[in-house]
Amino acid sequence: MTTPPAPPIVLNPQVACSPDTDIDVLWHIAQHVPQLRRWIVANPAADASLLEFISQAGGPGVRQALEVLLESLENNSDDE
Repeated sequence: MTTPPAPPIVLNPQVACSPDTDIDVLWHIAQHVPQLRRWIVANPAADASLLEFISQAGGPGVRQALEVLLESLENNSDDE
């Protein structure tokens, strides 16, 4: 008897924010689940190309999330 396949990943804010989430899953979320795009912005594993896609695709809360990220980066560079 074979074992059943693993259940599908439940796409939620925790998965979108987790640095342990595979980049392919993050891209899937970015392309197909617009309400979770803002959470990917908070993920330290999100690379520049993914963030660029999200900024162009938009979605609920994306602009605000990107503003927070950019402000945070500016504040960190001021501290150095």
